Amino acid sequence: MSQEMVAAASVSLMIDGLSVTVPKGTSLIRAGEVAGVAIPRFCDHPLLDAMGACRQCLVEIVDAGNGRGFPKPQSACTTEVADGMVVKTQATSQAAADAQRQILELLLINHPLDCPICDKGGECPLQNQALANGQSASRYDGVKRTYPKPVELSELILLDRERCVLCARCTRFADQIAGDPSIHLVERGAKQQIGIYPDQPFDSYFSGNVAQICPVGALTSADYRFSARPFDLVSTVTTCDNCAAGCQLRVDVRRGLVRRRLAGNDPAVNQEWNCDRGRFGFAGPRQNDRVRQPLVRRGDDLVPTSWPEALAAAAAGLKRAGQRVGVLPGGRLTEETAYAYGRFARTVLRTNSIDYRARPISGEETDFLTQYVVGASLADAVTYADLAQAKRVVLAMFEPEDESPIVALRLRQAVRRRGLEVVTIAPYLSRGSAKLKATLVPTAPLAVPQAIRAAQADADTIFLVGESMAQVPGAFTALLERVKDTGARWAWIPRRAGEIGALAAGCLPGLLPGGRRLDDAEAKAEVEARWGVDLPSAAGLDTDAMLAAAAKGDLAALLIGGVELADLADPAAAEEALANTFVVSLETRLSDAAALADVVLPVEVLDGISGTFLNWEHRPRPVEPLTPRPGSIMTDIRVLAGLADALEADLGFANAEAAAEDLAGLPPVARPAPKWTAVKPLKSIPGLRLATWRELLDDSRCLDGAAALRASARPVVVRVAPATLAKAGLTGATTVRLTGSTGSIDLAVVADPTMVDAVVWLPANAPGQAINAIGARLGGPVELSAVPPEAAGTKAGE
Repeated sequence: MSQEMVAAASVSLMIDGLSVTVPKGTSLIRAGEVAGVAIPRFCDHPLLDAMGACRQCLVEIVDAGNGRGFPKPQSACTTEVADGMVVKTQATSQAAADAQRQILELLLINHPLDCPICDKGGECPLQNQALANGQSASRYDGVKRTYPKPVELSELILLDRERCVLCARCTRFADQIAGDPSIHLVERGAKQQIGIYPDQPFDSYFSGNVAQICPVGALTSADYRFSARPFDLVSTVTTCDNCAAGCQLRVDVRRGLVRRRLAGNDPAVNQEWNCDRGRFGFAGPRQNDRVRQPLVRRGDDLVPTSWPEALAAAAAGLKRAGQRVGVLPGGRLTEETAYAYGRFARTVLRTNSIDYRARPISGEETDFLTQYVVGASLADAVTYADLAQAKRVVLAMFEPEDESPIVALRLRQAVRRRGLEVVTIAPYLSRGSAKLKATLVPTAPLAVPQAIRAAQADADTIFLVGESMAQVPGAFTALLERVKDTGARWAWIPRRAGEIGALAAGCLPGLLPGGRRLDDAEAKAEVEARWGVDLPSAAGLDTDAMLAAAAKGDLAALLIGGVELADLADPAAAEEALANTFVVSLETRLSDAAALADVVLPVEVLDGISGTFLNWEHRPRPVEPLTPRPGSIMTDIRVLAGLADALEADLGFANAEAAAEDLAGLPPVARPAPKWTAVKPLKSIPGLRLATWRELLDDSRCLDGAAALRASARPVVVRVAPATLAKAGLTGATTVRLTGSTGSIDLAVVADPTMVDAVVWLPANAPGQAINAIGARLGGPVELSAVPPEAAGTKAGE
């Protein structure tokens, strides 16, 4: 843009005698912020449409830019700047100050003076402004209006109506940002208040944001209510670990316990929002199954022992295994911790059998990750900013609201503001996709490759790819071919916070740190020189191959960290594998996998460590320690260093800072020409097939202890096309029996007209049931039948 065009798009004005230049169309309240002038407000929020509801931002406009002023004060949030405008705020205008004081007096007529017991006390704009600008005594001597309280808007959010100043921040957020307009201003005049539809709670994955932006404590969270006051809290800015979005968090701690999480302000990533899972799902580390001292197996039992004895037992078992050992670190680690596992595997255990993926995987996905995803940087990857500017976004087996909620909010923002076109390749139009006004391409799981190849795309198109693509043969091949043909861009968005960092750290069998491939002699030599050892050259095993080898006795030992059996492709087979081999588990809580271990070494939870996550954009996101570490608990890195000592080896570092410095010595390398093996899609297979993905609020153990959050999860239902139900003779049925290869489950059924025929959809790992329990897999065969009369009264899933 030329300097002339920039000047034409800018406006200069005076605020309290200060000259300021801002873009045309800017509101006075934003211009005041640029000038460093504070204008009081309640209803204004920079990410919400202006409304002028509270009138607290009244200012005097001496000159509107045409030589004439306004006869009375105007709201700064709804008034646009004009060239030559002269404005006076409460700091320089008695008229503005009086107007604001009168607004405060009116608000306080019915507002309760319960600051000592209000959750907003100490951080309340109304409290602050009343103290700074209000009258010292009230002229109102009547009885304040009261309501029964609190009103339960949902399992998570409670409303004290008498505190509400009708700023409409909450209703605008629900409507404009979240797209869940089930919270409204109801009634009129003096009776106006916040309300919900009868018998319909405020159902939103983002409901906690309304409590955070409420300026007066009318909306509070059931989780934090009456638990602390701001002056009791120690606040730390860190990164959310619940998905790969990379949201900034402000975490408040009191007496060593996390009391609440708030959305941080990071315009490039989560702006000022976060999802309810990230906000309320922090109680997991507090549970009674926290491992606080080492455990060693004695017969059938794990018994407490000392660190020297536990490390000696672990070292002895790993030594016996020789190089027949594998490492499964899991996908929730910081980049530095993942790097420690990778270096430990290759320099101490002398194996290339390491895979961070504790989920269904495929060789096609491995090729895709090692040759197209790893090594990318923020400079060349798709970003949130790119989503905001794209013409079209195609969702390929990716449900943003469930798998990366902030991506959903950013997409909805682009849809609302400039009409972004969203296309979803999915079995049905989900609630999240409907809020994006997405065009559905109804697709059975195994037909996804054909749908990708047929998707309309050009250079202004971005494909967003979910981790479920790993389970569909030919899907990644189709994506790469479509991108090559059209010039479109793509981004792979995993569910777990640590997956991109684990890739960068080299936690795959054929991958070394910084995107170096193990079969690249020059890259391998570079790592050997840095680490001072000769690396093993034998090909490593991936997660599935390690578990299969362990089950057969070909793998003698496994080192695992933070792996849940329910997350794996075949939990029963994984359980058999762990039971059949020597297992060392580095764990925070006694999981089903750790319960099968021979040695359990306690490690610190994320609240107690520092490090870095790489979000799906490949953007570094800092992790800061929040709570003091118990004396007997060490980080994964420190435990690995101690285990290396017991094995008469040297890990090279013993803390996150040293690991980061060591990793920085192996910066990402230019990606060589891909050695890609194309995979053909499977042909259509007759019969009913299963479609699934994990919803945001599932049965993850990280949500343990968050009772209100768990209670807000959506009901578990089977979704089927009406035609499919008719063919099965189940038209009008309210419950059905879904049968997989190893069992059945009875659940409520929804006849969904958007659902593709001959496909049954059921959420994976839903609360109270798991599709793995009935031997069902994405794209695999299932059967639908009526629930037998004798089982009709039993609880679903029993």
